[in-house]
Amino acid sequence: MKKILGLTKLFLFYKILDNLADWNKRTGMTSIPLKKNHIKRKRLYEEVVERIQQLIHSGEIRPGDSLPSERELMEIYGVGRPAIREAILTLQKEGFVSVSGGGRTRVIEPTAEHIVESLSTAARHWLAHPEGVQNFQAARKFFECGLARYAAQYATKDDLQLLTKALQVNKDSMNNSKLFAQTDVDFHYVLAVIPQNTIFTGIHAAISEWLIEQRHTALSSPGENKIAYQAHEEIAEAIINRNADLAENLMGKHLDQVAEVYWKIVGI
Repeated sequence: MKKILGLTKLFLFYKILDNLADWNKRTGMTSIPLKKNHIKRKRLYEEVVERIQQLIHSGEIRPGDSLPSERELMEIYGVGRPAIREAILTLQKEGFVSVSGGGRTRVIEPTAEHIVESLSTAARHWLAHPEGVQNFQAARKFFECGLARYAAQYATKDDLQLLTKALQVNKDSMNNSKLFAQTDVDFHYVLAVIPQNTIFTGIHAAISEWLIEQRHTALSSPGENKIAYQAHEEIAEAIINRNADLAENLMGKHLDQVAEVYWKIVGI
């Protein structure tokens, strides 16, 4: 009886295969359509990075703790010194650890600045092309218009005092282009601080650095310092008067004007 059941199952299996083959012929398909999805083999240092990150995420290693020495890590993970050094360098770039002068590696709390800094290489590559600069200009406009609107709605009395002070320092530096460029950044920075979100200050710092060439180029145009200051003054006034729509619109106009001057100077 078992032999008969076994033969029956075998017959049904082959029958299914025959039906599948016949269906493939009728539909023109010879195999199940699967997209290529190659499995990537991890390098040794990537495995080490992943394991140390797991220890950090689980709380087994906390900010302030020191990692074992290179030799100890080699013994723990069974890899060579190059893999350990590459792993530490990667963790350092990603903001998980800091390496002191004495060579001791400590776990640190990742910050927004570290996160954004990890994007710097790709950002500079994009900025090497006009389209990339335009994309960053658009991103800055979207971001800073939102900050201006938020400030008009939620800025505290202390926030408004900081904004007024930054505006005054910006005005006082109008005759010094180098100093004015820095006070320009400082004015916009106050708006990034108001929401009390470190992601926003990190994004602001990154965009300011990535678009620094645009800022210096635009401000090199005669009379541009005065135009920029007047725009700042109007934005600050709208924020102080709690006019969110106006603050947002004025910020957009200001950044559009800066971009227009930049492209006129570079001739693209």
